[in-house]
Amino acid sequence: MPTWRSTRWTGSRESPVTSKHIGIVAVSAEGAALCYRTICTEGAAILGAHSHPQVSMHTNPLRDYTRLIDAGRWEDAGALLLESAQKLVRVGAEILICPDNTLHQALDLVRDRSPVPWLHIAEEVATTAAARGFERLGILGTLFLMEGPVYPAKLSHRGIAREIPGRAERERLDRIIYDELVYGRFEEGSRQYVRQLIRDLGERGCDAVVLGCTEIPLLISEADSPLPALDSTRILARAALREATREALG
Repeated sequence: MPTWRSTRWTGSRESPVTSKHIGIVAVSAEGAALCYRTICTEGAAILGAHSHPQVSMHTNPLRDYTRLIDAGRWEDAGALLLESAQKLVRVGAEILICPDNTLHQALDLVRDRSPVPWLHIAEEVATTAAARGFERLGILGTLFLMEGPVYPAKLSHRGIAREIPGRAERERLDRIIYDELVYGRFEEGSRQYVRQLIRDLGERGCDAVVLGCTEIPLLISEADSPLPALDSTRILARAALREATREALG
């Protein structure tokens, strides 16, 4: 598979660095855009000024996914992810990521059919949480994510416990995500509501919180959070950068 040659500044000279082509299987626009921007802006710290790995993105309409999720057709949603993956591989992608936590329930069903390696957002978050010594995480995201299987197995493998908000709170957060955040609306009332959810999780023994909808980091940052916040979007983007440059930089 062809690789793209970037350059990295070494003193006053440029030396070639080979980095792998990252493919973003996008689901919702705001989370995917944040992931893309993170790769491009933080790539410079690794590869040099104005440089980053080659990045391609494909996005099926969010509605195509929500229709399948609402019907419980996770295998079909996984097939839609693979459709994007195949298109990205045809234009040269060598590593795949999906900056959407909820759709990893579908990815888990089809990941072994991926044409190239696919990084898993919950695995990367769990690795980061373990490295930072967290023992009990609050999970925030869509209703399907908070109630679903994506995070429990990945966290338990690391010996990390989890908590989720109560049912009414989960439903309100789900509405905030789908009615506001995916449209790029970040309301102050919603920000304060999420802050309160995080405080409540802290009172239940959580030592950190997973911002498990890829748009939530646009609403609330770790600096705003009452608990240490694991920004799943940026964690995934940084993992992709690490994998894309691993061979070149050792």
